[in-house]
Amino acid sequence: MRIRVINPNTTAAMTAVIGRCARAVAAPGTVVEAVTSPMGPASIESHYDEALAVPGLLAEIARGEAEGVDGYVIACFGDPGLSAARELARGPVLGIAEAAMRTATHLGRGFSVVTTLARTVGQAVDLTERYGVQRFCRGVHATDIPVLELEDPKVRGVIADACRAAVAADDSDAVVLGCAGMADLCHELSDEIGVPVIDGVAAATVTVQSLVTLGLRKSGRGEFASPPPKRYTGLLSEFATDGAES
Repeated sequence: MRIRVINPNTTAAMTAVIGRCARAVAAPGTVVEAVTSPMGPASIESHYDEALAVPGLLAEIARGEAEGVDGYVIACFGDPGLSAARELARGPVLGIAEAAMRTATHLGRGFSVVTTLARTVGQAVDLTERYGVQRFCRGVHATDIPVLELEDPKVRGVIADACRAAVAADDSDAVVLGCAGMADLCHELSDEIGVPVIDGVAAATVTVQSLVTLGLRKSGRGEFASPPPKRYTGLLSEFATDGAES
């Protein structure tokens, strides 16, 4: 089984963290390929960043389909391009926000999200509504740590304090980490805070692995059928679908 974990930003150091966390939960015989988007922003912290991250993400999905990849993880908490990726892929595609939030609903009656910048809080709230888990989400809390500063060991204490405060404020039973760059903190924080702390990279990897093991693939009808043949121009000419000429 081959699972491709795609970092939709272009920061290779973050991809390395993501890859380690995904491989740590992979079953024997599962090959996890962590890849960095070939184009786009260095980090994704705005709607603008997210929109411009999607072409690179879709290029990796298309490459994976040509290479026989079985399933995919989109390793960004905004789940950018998820629906478009599901149109292109034959196998399952999971975003880390959806995977983490759904996992949290199995572990208690309510969860809190601890994320990066305050400007992304509304987007996380929107995702709880999209995935139908808003009644479980008791709060979304920002640390105001930029994504690219998550590599700094000094910010770990800030994240731990934010998780602890979120549990107290929301009376939550679990914490969802709202950035792929926090993926390697979940076990340490769980032990320290005393509630499950969920990393969406690991949750999505295990979920994709389970779906492939069950022999389940994406439905090929309706909204997630392959996109119709269409010509694209300019910078997007290489994204023409199903053999349509650019």
